[in-house]
Amino acid sequence: MTMMNRMLSRWLPAYAFLYIVFLYLPVVFLPIFSVNTTASPKFPLTGLTLKWYRDLPNTPALIDAAWNSLMVGVSAALLATLLGICAARAITRYRFPGRRAINGLIMAPLVLPEIILAVSMLLVMLQLGLSLSLITVVFGHVLICIPYSLSVLTSGFEGFDRSLEEASADLGESAFGTFWRVTLPMVAPAIISSLLVSFTISLDEFIIAFFLTGTEPTLPIYIWGQLRFASKLPGVLALGTVLLVGSFLLLTIAEVLRRRTARRTQNTGGVHA
Repeated sequence: MTMMNRMLSRWLPAYAFLYIVFLYLPVVFLPIFSVNTTASPKFPLTGLTLKWYRDLPNTPALIDAAWNSLMVGVSAALLATLLGICAARAITRYRFPGRRAINGLIMAPLVLPEIILAVSMLLVMLQLGLSLSLITVVFGHVLICIPYSLSVLTSGFEGFDRSLEEASADLGESAFGTFWRVTLPMVAPAIISSLLVSFTISLDEFIIAFFLTGTEPTLPIYIWGQLRFASKLPGVLALGTVLLVGSFLLLTIAEVLRRRTARRTQNTGGVHA
């Protein structure tokens, strides 16, 4: 057993390193080729230029797609976080029959194939007589974002000290006032983290948007359309680099807030029974 542990301690770091290289090496090539002077993404580079980045604001279709993605992302993040707050508070605060099953159903979109969810959502929208638009994309993205939102918010509500709510009630505050003035400020880092994660997921989501979008494409749909033209590839690489950096920053902020919430949970010792 000792020899096995030694072998694992020796090979696991190497395996983890190779896994990370395999996973992220293609992503590293994205910003490298985005500053190449030619449209062909190959080595050696013929030169360095920022021309493709300067051309991004001068593309009306790109600006429209970015605006669509911004509206969809903000709407999906707000709705998913609002629903996630209700679900997380109910799951962590109350004990009721079927609580685990309901939690599992809410988290189901994480393990179900997205194309199945997309086709199902499309059929439901058509049966309801809804025309495909940004609104239908928002509905689909909310479905995808709620599990991520619930995961983040559950950790925040689990670390909340209920004695603070009891003290507020003893001082004469109403139930809504206690929730608004005491509960929400205490779980604010988790709420902000949920908003950032949900927005990032919505911004990068393609399959749901591909099936549910109408004549107003989001950024991933716009990028997919541009890939059919070789001359558009450098602009796509530049746009992909911008999205990559933006997503990385948002997820970093969300992770910092999540860890802050986790530390608060450890300091308060969890929820009082």
